[in-house]
Amino acid sequence: MNTEPKIYRGYGALRTGRWSQADADYFVTGCLQRPATGLTSEPLATMVQARLHELETSGYWKLRSSVLMPDHFHLLVTLGPQGNLSEAMRQFKGPLAPMLRKQGVSWQKNFYDHHLRNGDERLPTFLYIFLNPYRANLIPTGRKWPWYFCGPDDWEWFGRMTDESLPFPEWLR
Repeated sequence: MNTEPKIYRGYGALRTGRWSQADADYFVTGCLQRPATGLTSEPLATMVQARLHELETSGYWKLRSSVLMPDHFHLLVTLGPQGNLSEAMRQFKGPLAPMLRKQGVSWQKNFYDHHLRNGDERLPTFLYIFLNPYRANLIPTGRKWPWYFCGPDDWEWFGRMTDESLPFPEWLR
């Protein structure tokens, strides 16, 4: 009898140990099939952002922060009462797939998620999401990235930490 643990690679490794919990915070990253870009081009970017908010209205999650990048996205969400992250992501990515195909791109099959526990500090995740387009040199520090979102409750505390909705230069060192 083989007693060695099964080693998962690729997409299977991402799903290993994945569990969802209602009212828990998750940092989620999803990508376009590489080397494609176009997630921040119109009208696709507007549709992606609208879908994020539709899932909040439907109760799948509370969208706390998000950023669209040309080839990927980052989210910080609090799962809704049904507490199923995989289903929420299916509901997010699935309806957008036909529009992506029209643009000649597609989603990667899976996504990365990290469950933030009750004692985990949230500020590093908010900063990571907020600073992502600046650190990628997609926009100068004196301009706002149009595809960034922070929920009103979180912006109340996080927005006060910014330089009038812009990053401080020392944040990018």
